[in-house]
Amino acid sequence: MSTSSWLASAAQAPDGVPEKRHLRVGFVALSDAAPLVVAKRLELGHEHGLTLELSRESSWAAVRDKLITGELDAAHSLYGLVYGVQLGIGGLREDMAVLMVLNRNGQAVTVTPPLAEAMADTGDLRAALASLGRKPVFAQTFPTGTHAMFLNYWFAAQGIDPLAEVSRLVIPPAHMVAAMEEGGLDGFCCGEPWHAVAQARGLGRTVAVSSDIWPNHPEKVLACRRDFVTRYPGTARALVRTLLSACRWLDMPGHRAEAAGWLAEPVWVGAPRDLIAARLLGDFGRLPGRHALLPVSFFDEGAVNYPHPSDGMWFVAQYRRWGMVGDEALTHAAQTASAVSQTALYEAAALAEGVPVVSMPSSERLCDGRLWDAAAASDLRAYVEGFAIRAR
Repeated sequence: MSTSSWLASAAQAPDGVPEKRHLRVGFVALSDAAPLVVAKRLELGHEHGLTLELSRESSWAAVRDKLITGELDAAHSLYGLVYGVQLGIGGLREDMAVLMVLNRNGQAVTVTPPLAEAMADTGDLRAALASLGRKPVFAQTFPTGTHAMFLNYWFAAQGIDPLAEVSRLVIPPAHMVAAMEEGGLDGFCCGEPWHAVAQARGLGRTVAVSSDIWPNHPEKVLACRRDFVTRYPGTARALVRTLLSACRWLDMPGHRAEAAGWLAEPVWVGAPRDLIAARLLGDFGRLPGRHALLPVSFFDEGAVNYPHPSDGMWFVAQYRRWGMVGDEALTHAAQTASAVSQTALYEAAALAEGVPVVSMPSSERLCDGRLWDAAAASDLRAYVEGFAIRAR
């Protein structure tokens, strides 16, 4: 179906007038910002009484700060950024809200070519890192974000203590390739297309994708301050409907290739279209070893988008594992996650948009063989204490 035909068939009368009609929504230059870019390019918000003004931010720290101050109404955000602010880890604490999940999967780990060759030769990450002759240096994008937690999990699953045995840097996603080129960086974890760019330029090789670490993991979310939902519930619902429509559009045949052309424009991501398109379509090239090559998922008949409180609880558990919060955070994790995840608002928006409400969280086995499911979420203390490598 052509874009114009799809827009005509999707047009509906808005369900009431939003309390606030012009919204400033932040994003970081990544391929998984595609739902926001699609929503703006197709002006999907107009069907629900909204005009979106997208604001490209230089870093996740900028997204955090502008959400807290109200300079942004909402944002494309790391799941872990929301929980870091909610728990007051390393900065100001603010009550936050996750309105919906924007995507699952789609991140990666890239290392320098010499380290990738050492990993292929030895088949063992510890032995490969030892070949450096010094402590390895890896970068991620935000202290409480998914990439930081995924790197920790990935290292620990291979018997490496990420706190004691790896030096870590925080670098905005769009700067990762330049940092690799400058030297002194052995690897990084962030979103696409920056892994594809590093590999195309011969600066790095992708050695793991995030679905290797946690299949079908939650990644970016539509986030805002919780008082925004309280003040503007109709607006928040309309925004969720708009982004659900964009996510559904992205899953339709041929649309990701079209969106890649838009994302390539300098105002959005500013990377080569072919590199963006390849990994949006699940083409990671030939990676050594066995991989769970699950492409980034935006909709999947609504299975992607439900803001499961248990997803947030995984982050709280990892924060405790690495000594970023105390036991009290585990005690109140279910209550915290229920407050952050705007499930009732999401369900109302999904039903109005004709999207199936998929409210049951999945059970997935992570790269260390441990299962994350309802049972693990119900006893976070036991879950955390079951890890051999953790902060003591």
